[in-house]
Order: sequence, then structure tokens, then C-alpha cells
Amino acid sequence: MEGLKDIILNTNSWGDLVDRLWREACTLGIKILICIAIYYIGRKLIRYLDKIIDKMLRNKEFDSSVVSFLRSLVNIILTAALLIAVVNVLGIKSSSFIALFASIGVAMGMALSGTLQNFAGGVMILFFRPYRVGDYIEAQGQGGTVKEIQIFNTIIITADNRTVYIPNGGLSSNVIVNYNHQTNRRLEWVIGVSYGTDFNFVKSVLNELIIAEKRILDHPAPEIVIKTLNESSIDIQIRAWTKRADFWGVYSQMNELIYQSFTEKGIDIPFRQLTVHLKNQ
Repeated sequence: MEGLKDIILNTNSWGDLVDRLWREACTLGIKILICIAIYYIGRKLIRYLDKIIDKMLRNKEFDSSVVSFLRSLVNIILTAALLIAVVNVLGIKSSSFIALFASIGVAMGMALSGTLQNFAGGVMILFFRPYRVGDYIEAQGQGGTVKEIQIFNTIIITADNRTVYIPNGGLSSNVIVNYNHQTNRRLEWVIGVSYGTDFNFVKSVLNELIIAEKRILDHPAPEIVIKTLNESSIDIQIRAWTKRADFWGVYSQMNELIYQSFTEKGIDIPFRQLTVHLKNQ
């Protein structure tokens, strides 16, 4: 499209000038409408292709983590191609646009090195598989079930239904606790009883509760030991194993049963106390 200066210089009368400006405005308006239509249709097409890619990858039984990562990557590439197409319709040379885009990309890459680190972290996560979609993990001070692994972030859902976005860079270079890799988990309880309490009697009461709880595994065998001779109590530790899915149910129910049984049997659970001896003056 000719510049406004060229139109004015090459026009002999005000009538011709207005006429040419009107034609140029109409041409520009039509191009803008075409761009809007292309963008709208393109976005619809990208969403449609996203669903096809998702269905195709899942039919091929790809891992959910890989599926979400690839979908996110393809979406970005197709969106960039759509923007280039829109720019071409406006009359801007794609080579100039690509060069400008590359220059901006280099500048942004230097400024946003953390973002590139997150992308590299996402690739490392998909390659080494420290966790997958559906696993319960603890990382970066957060804990929850992995919902999606994207290019730059991993999305987890916490136990109280909060959505947390964790950058992949930190996940790939720090400690991750994955609770889904093992079939069984070990339960631990530490209960304090008063000094002078018969340990064998307490042990027998706890054994009865463990035997009655069918979700506690026989192998490895449960253990009941004196953990610490504390300042105000004898701390007794129970170690037992259960299936991963039963962990929290067994843990909370056993807490309730231990408290009820100790109350019924007259076993004292002491609070923290301090004994003071006064010296005669």
C-alpha cells in the first residue's frame, strides 16, 4: 500500500486526494476484516486439530504426560504460523516479520532465561519421568496430584482442591517426592504414655488394634518399640505397612481407636510437664 505522503504528492486535486484516501481506507478495512476472519477460523481450526492430536496420541497409548506436553507445543507452533499468515494478508513481508520476530526472540530469550530453563526442565521431566499425570507429588513446598505437564509448568491439584502451577525448571533441578512409585507405604504412630505404665500391657493393647485392622499388611510384620524416654513421657512407636490407597484411612482411624482404647484401659497419655524440687532454706 502506498504511503500517505506519496498519495498526497501524486494527487493534483483535493477531490482526487479524498477519492484515493477513501479507496485506500476501504482496501485496508477489507484486509483487516479478512485478517479477523482468518484469525477466527484459524483459532477454531487449531482447537479442532488439538482435539484430533489428543485423540490420536491417546489411541496410540502415549503417556498422558507426553500427550499434554506435545499438545501445548503444537498449539504454540500453529498459533505462530497463524500470526504469520495474518501479517502476510496485511501486506507486511513475512521475511521482514520473521527477522523481526527472531530479533525479539533473542532479546526475550536473554531477558527471560528462566522461561527457557522451564522449557528445558519440561523436556527433562518427560525424558526421565520422575512423575506422571495422576501421581501425587511433593515439590517446591507444594503437594498435590499432577493434573497436566505443560511446556513451562506442571499443574497440580492440592488435597483442598487448589490449582498450583509449578515451573518445570525448579522441578527438574530440585527434590521431588513421588508417593505413587511404590505399591505400599509405611505407617508410623508415636504415642506418649506416663512413666510407670506397663509397656507389655500397652503393647498387647496396640497389638489387638493392629490385628483387628485388616488393611494393615502382615508382611513386613508390624513393630511396636519404645522410641524415646522423653522428659514427660515414654514415647512408643508403631511401625506398620499398608497399601498406598489405604494409607490415610488407616492412619486416621487408628488414631481414633488408640485414643478410645487407652481411655477405656486407663492408660494415661500425659501432657508436657515439669517437676520442680524446692531446696530447704
